[in-house]
Amino acid sequence: MKMKKVMLICSGGMSTSLLASKVKKLAEEKGLDLDIFAIAAQETDEELEKQKLDLILLGPQIAFMKKQIQGKVADTGIPIDSIDRISYGMMDAKKVLEQIQGYFK
Repeated sequence: MKMKKVMLICSGGMSTSLLASKVKKLAEEKGLDLDIFAIAAQETDEELEKQKLDLILLGPQIAFMKKQIQGKVADTGIPIDSIDRISYGMMDAKKVLEQIQGYFK
């Protein structure tokens, strides 16, 4: 399986960066080929131009932006989803990794 690139987006990028690090570490421990990184919402357009993504996950605080971001990637087929509020708040890397893996089965 080729490496899958997953972008997490939140309002400021700080809390999602912490979550992305935890999920990435867990994925590495499990031997999964995932490149997981986080950005702030204002960086979305720039990252969409330069990254070839396989999945976009939104932090709960910006879930309202889902339709807007879907419009920007409509022709790419990149799935977009929101991270569960509880999993996000608890920084539950296991649950978020399970959500990610659900897209790549």
